[in-house]
Amino acid sequence: MEHAISILLFLFAGLLLLYAGLIAATKSTDLIPRDYAAKMEDKKRYAVQFAKVLAAVALAPAIGGAAGLILGNGAAAVVTLAAFVLILWRASRWMDGEKTESERKKP
Repeated sequence: MEHAISILLFLFAGLLLLYAGLIAATKSTDLIPRDYAAKMEDKKRYAVQFAKVLAAVALAPAIGGAAGLILGNGAAAVVTLAAFVLILWRASRWMDGEKTESERKKP
């Protein structure tokens, strides 16, 4: 029971990866909730990019789970939070890059 937090973090990471894989495989923005879906001209490309970002975000709980197994539950919480902040910052920059690139391609 001492590794319950790590197991839950790995389970959450796996579910996020499964969801990202489903979006990438179908290339459909219908699987993205409307509140989060941006208005893009190339919906398939946006779905794949969103899936990549979601897969990157899934790394945070996976890293936290590994830290929890090695260092303990307190470290799992701290590492997960730090990883979420860093990955979300980087992921937002990826999505901003996609927006500017799609704007450049407009005639």
